[in-house]
Amino acid sequence: MFDVKSLFKKAVEKELVNVDDYIFMPERIDMVMDEGDLSCILNSDGTVNIFYTKQGITDVRAAARKHPFTAFETELHHGIYDDVIEDLVEGVNKVIDGRSKYFTKVVLPSTSALGAPVPLKPSQNERPLTGTPLSGTPLKP
Repeated sequence: MFDVKSLFKKAVEKELVNVDDYIFMPERIDMVMDEGDLSCILNSDGTVNIFYTKQGITDVRAAARKHPFTAFETELHHGIYDDVIEDLVEGVNKVIDGRSKYFTKVVLPSTSALGAPVPLKPSQNERPLTGTPLSGTPLKP
């Protein structure tokens, strides 16, 4: 037998919890964490964006609002988004600690040397380019 009261209650709760019908007051909370800048942003549509920047590397993750009727700062204080933040920080640290297997011989200039001329001769340890470029004229070593 159906319990009409519980069915009605579930239908009303479902309608109330549907955050697509609500407009939230945007909020932004910034803090320094693990030598990087963390920004947690509540958007007016109820979505949460979390940005983390460290040593020039920025990553962002989006999360669904988990408790839409709780203050955003309270959610953060109770660690509701800690799993997303930990993944974000871990991802940025992985990029910072990583090394390219393709660009190991290329030394990128620092920002102060960007205006310096680039040497045209290869170093003694590098082999000169040989082969046929797209123009059809063979390269001379």
